[in-house]
Amino acid sequence: MTTPITTHCKRGLLLLALASACAGAYAAAPVPPAKQALVDKVLKLWNPDNIGQQMLQAPVADAVQQARAMLQGRAVPEKRDAAMNDIVGEAKQFMAEATPITKGSADKLIPTTIAPLLAERYTEEELKQLIAILESPVKKKFEAMLPEMQKTLGEGVAADTRAVIDPKLQGLKEKIGLRLRTAVTP
Repeated sequence: MTTPITTHCKRGLLLLALASACAGAYAAAPVPPAKQALVDKVLKLWNPDNIGQQMLQAPVADAVQQARAMLQGRAVPEKRDAAMNDIVGEAKQFMAEATPITKGSADKLIPTTIAPLLAERYTEEELKQLIAILESPVKKKFEAMLPEMQKTLGEGVAADTRAVIDPKLQGLKEKIGLRLRTAVTP
Protein backbone atom coordinates (compact mmCIF):
# COMPACT_ATOMS: atom_id res chain seq x y z
CA MET A 1 0.00 0.00 0.00
CA THR A 2 1.37 3.38 -0.96
CA THR A 3 1.13 6.16 1.55
CA PRO A 4 1.10 9.85 0.69
CA ILE A 5 4.70 10.03 1.93
CA THR A 6 5.81 7.20 -0.37
CA THR A 7 4.07 8.84 -3.32
CA HIS A 8 5.66 12.17 -2.41
CA CYS A 9 9.11 10.53 -2.19
CA LYS A 10 8.65 8.80 -5.55
CA ARG A 11 7.64 12.11 -7.17
CA GLY A 12 10.62 13.84 -5.54
CA LEU A 13 13.00 11.16 -6.77
CA LEU A 14 11.49 11.33 -10.26
CA LEU A 15 11.88 15.15 -10.31
CA LEU A 16 15.43 14.85 -9.01
CA ALA A 17 16.31 12.28 -11.68
CA LEU A 18 14.71 14.46 -14.37
CA ALA A 19 16.56 17.55 -13.13
CA SER A 20 19.85 15.64 -13.08
CA ALA A 21 19.28 14.35 -16.59
CA CYS A 22 18.46 17.85 -17.83
CA ALA A 23 21.48 19.33 -16.07
CA GLY A 24 23.71 16.64 -17.51
CA ALA A 25 22.33 17.20 -20.99
CA TYR A 26 22.77 20.96 -20.61
CA ALA A 27 26.30 20.66 -19.28
CA ALA A 28 27.20 18.24 -22.05
CA ALA A 29 25.79 20.49 -24.78
CA PRO A 30 28.45 20.58 -27.48
CA VAL A 31 30.11 23.87 -28.32
CA PRO A 32 30.38 24.55 -32.04
CA PRO A 33 34.00 24.13 -33.23
CA ALA A 34 34.29 27.75 -34.38
CA LYS A 35 33.16 29.01 -30.98
CA GLN A 36 35.44 26.55 -29.16
CA ALA A 37 38.38 27.82 -31.19
CA LEU A 38 37.54 31.37 -30.07
CA VAL A 39 37.28 30.23 -26.43
CA ASP A 40 40.64 28.47 -26.75
CA LYS A 41 42.22 31.62 -28.18
CA VAL A 42 40.83 33.75 -25.32
CA LEU A 43 42.28 31.28 -22.82
CA LYS A 44 45.67 31.33 -24.54
CA LEU A 45 45.77 35.14 -24.57
CA TRP A 46 44.46 35.49 -21.00
CA ASN A 47 46.75 32.83 -19.55
CA PRO A 48 44.60 31.86 -16.52
CA ASP A 49 46.97 29.06 -15.53
CA ASN A 50 49.04 31.71 -13.73
CA ILE A 51 46.22 32.22 -11.22
CA GLY A 52 47.55 29.45 -8.97
CA GLN A 53 51.00 31.05 -8.88
CA GLN A 54 49.46 34.41 -8.05
CA MET A 55 47.46 32.79 -5.25
CA LEU A 56 50.68 31.37 -3.78
CA GLN A 57 52.66 34.59 -4.01
CA ALA A 58 50.55 36.49 -1.48
CA PRO A 59 50.87 34.06 1.46
CA VAL A 60 54.54 33.40 0.70
CA ALA A 61 55.28 37.14 0.61
CA ASP A 62 53.32 37.54 3.86
CA ALA A 63 55.32 34.77 5.52
CA VAL A 64 58.61 36.37 4.46
CA GLN A 65 57.41 39.76 5.68
CA GLN A 66 56.32 38.32 9.02
CA ALA A 67 59.69 36.64 9.42
CA ARG A 68 61.43 39.92 8.65
CA ALA A 69 59.29 41.69 11.26
CA MET A 70 59.95 38.97 13.84
CA LEU A 71 63.70 39.23 13.34
CA GLN A 72 63.78 43.02 13.42
CA GLY A 73 65.30 44.12 16.71
CA ARG A 74 65.51 40.53 17.97
CA ALA A 75 68.66 39.42 16.21
CA VAL A 76 71.98 41.07 15.54
CA PRO A 77 72.23 42.36 11.97
CA GLU A 78 74.55 39.57 10.77
CA LYS A 79 72.29 36.80 12.08
CA ARG A 80 69.16 38.63 10.92
CA ASP A 81 70.55 39.06 7.41
CA ALA A 82 71.73 35.46 7.23
CA ALA A 83 68.35 34.21 8.45
CA MET A 84 66.51 36.41 5.95
CA ASN A 85 68.71 35.14 3.12
CA ASP A 86 67.83 31.58 4.13
CA ILE A 87 64.13 32.42 4.45
CA VAL A 88 64.01 34.14 1.06
CA GLY A 89 65.85 31.18 -0.45
CA GLU A 90 63.33 28.78 1.08
CA ALA A 91 60.45 30.90 -0.22
CA LYS A 92 61.93 30.89 -3.73
CA GLN A 93 62.45 27.14 -3.57
CA PHE A 94 58.86 26.67 -2.39
CA MET A 95 57.58 28.79 -5.30
CA ALA A 96 59.76 26.86 -7.76
CA GLU A 97 58.34 23.56 -6.48
CA ALA A 98 54.72 24.66 -6.02
CA THR A 99 54.25 26.64 -9.24
CA PRO A 100 54.31 23.60 -11.55
CA ILE A 101 51.77 21.89 -9.28
CA THR A 102 49.33 24.80 -9.36
CA LYS A 103 49.90 25.32 -13.10
CA GLY A 104 49.22 21.63 -13.73
CA SER A 105 46.04 21.81 -11.68
CA ALA A 106 44.89 24.92 -13.53
CA ASP A 107 45.69 23.34 -16.91
CA LYS A 108 43.61 20.32 -15.88
CA LEU A 109 40.66 22.37 -14.58
CA ILE A 110 40.47 25.19 -17.16
CA PRO A 111 38.84 23.05 -19.88
CA THR A 112 36.10 21.87 -17.51
CA THR A 113 35.53 25.09 -15.53
CA ILE A 114 36.55 28.29 -17.30
CA ALA A 115 36.15 27.23 -20.94
CA PRO A 116 32.49 26.19 -20.49
CA LEU A 117 31.73 29.50 -18.74
CA LEU A 118 33.20 31.48 -21.61
CA ALA A 119 31.36 29.37 -24.17
CA GLU A 120 28.09 29.70 -22.28
CA ARG A 121 28.16 33.41 -21.48
CA TYR A 122 29.75 34.90 -24.58
CA THR A 123 28.53 34.88 -28.14
CA GLU A 124 31.00 34.26 -30.94
CA GLU A 125 30.95 37.98 -31.72
CA GLU A 126 31.69 38.87 -28.08
CA LEU A 127 34.56 36.37 -28.01
CA LYS A 128 36.00 38.01 -31.14
CA GLN A 129 35.75 41.41 -29.44
CA LEU A 130 37.41 40.01 -26.31
CA ILE A 131 40.25 38.62 -28.43
CA ALA A 132 40.67 42.01 -30.09
CA ILE A 133 40.95 43.61 -26.64
CA LEU A 134 43.44 41.02 -25.39
CA GLU A 135 45.56 41.37 -28.55
CA SER A 136 45.35 45.16 -28.61
CA PRO A 137 48.72 46.90 -28.94
CA VAL A 138 47.32 49.70 -26.77
CA LYS A 139 46.51 47.20 -24.00
CA LYS A 140 50.00 45.72 -24.25
CA LYS A 141 51.57 49.19 -24.15
CA PHE A 142 49.48 50.06 -21.08
CA GLU A 143 50.42 46.83 -19.30
CA ALA A 144 54.09 47.45 -20.07
CA MET A 145 53.76 50.87 -18.42
CA LEU A 146 52.09 49.53 -15.25
CA PRO A 147 55.30 48.91 -13.27
CA GLU A 148 56.62 52.37 -14.10
CA MET A 149 53.30 54.02 -13.25
CA GLN A 150 53.00 52.09 -9.98
CA LYS A 151 56.58 52.99 -9.03
CA THR A 152 56.09 56.65 -9.92
CA LEU A 153 52.82 56.89 -8.01
CA GLY A 154 54.23 54.96 -5.05
CA GLU A 155 57.24 57.26 -4.82
CA GLY A 156 54.97 60.29 -5.07
CA VAL A 157 52.60 59.05 -2.38
CA ALA A 158 55.54 58.12 -0.14
CA ALA A 159 57.11 61.56 -0.54
CA ASP A 160 53.77 63.31 -0.07
CA THR A 161 52.78 61.37 3.06
CA ARG A 162 56.16 60.57 4.63
CA ALA A 163 55.97 63.30 7.28
CA VAL A 164 52.60 62.03 8.52
CA ILE A 165 52.85 58.29 7.87
CA ASP A 166 56.44 57.54 8.97
CA PRO A 167 55.92 58.49 12.64
CA LYS A 168 52.67 56.52 12.72
CA LEU A 169 54.34 53.53 11.05
CA GLN A 170 57.23 53.71 13.51
CA GLY A 171 54.74 53.81 16.39
CA LEU A 172 52.95 50.77 14.99
CA LYS A 173 56.22 48.87 14.65
CA GLU A 174 57.14 49.72 18.23
CA LYS A 175 53.74 48.56 19.51
CA ILE A 176 54.03 45.32 17.53
CA GLY A 177 57.58 44.82 18.80
CA LEU A 178 56.47 45.35 22.41
CA ARG A 179 53.57 42.96 21.91
CA LEU A 180 55.86 40.33 20.40
CA ARG A 181 58.39 40.70 23.21
CA THR A 182 55.61 40.38 25.78
CA ALA A 183 54.26 37.30 24.03
CA VAL A 184 57.63 35.50 23.85
CA THR A 185 58.99 36.51 27.26
CA PRO A 186 58.49 33.68 29.75
